[in-house]
Parts: sequence; C-alpha cells; structure tokens
Amino acid sequence: MKTETEKEKKLSFALNRLKSLNLKNPILKTNLESLSSQKNQLEIEKKNLEEKYQNLVIEHKVLNQKLEDINQQKVEEKKKEKEFSEKKEELNQKTKT
Repeated sequence: MKTETEKEKKLSFALNRLKSLNLKNPILKTNLESLSSQKNQLEIEKKNLEEKYQNLVIEHKVLNQKLEDINQQKVEEKKKEKEFSEKKEELNQKTKT
C-alpha cells in the first residue's frame, strides 16, 4: 500500500504542475489526461485493497473466535473426562470393599 500511496502523491504532484502549465501543447494535455487516468486507477485499486483488508480483518476475528471456542470445548471435555475417571475410580473402590 505504501508504494501506491507514494505513486498517488507523485501523480497528484505531477498533475498539479501540469495544470499550471499552458495546455495549448497537445502533448502536455495528453500527458495530463494519462496521469489523471492513472491516478483514478490507483484510487480504485487502493479502495479495493482496503476493502479486501477489512474483509480479512473480519475473517481473522471470526476464525480466532472459532479457535477460542474449540479450545474451550477441549478444556471442558478434559474436565468431564477427569470427573468421569474420578467417579469410575470411586465406584471401583466401593465395589472392592
């Protein structure tokens, strides 16, 4: 993104300089239109990248939450297994006596 921002700044600077020049020269006018088109394209790309980034951030949060849920389930299952084992052992002790 940094390079796109730098490109955008450079294009804006170039556009401003070209606007201050005499536009009677067709080459300058063509260059100005080309730079303006490039700037618009970069802005579109920047917007798309920002949207993708936001989507990735949301997806990351969702996946982290799922992972936390799974880990919590594992902890609960281990706790239940331990309780079951303790009760089983307790029953075994009772039946031996």
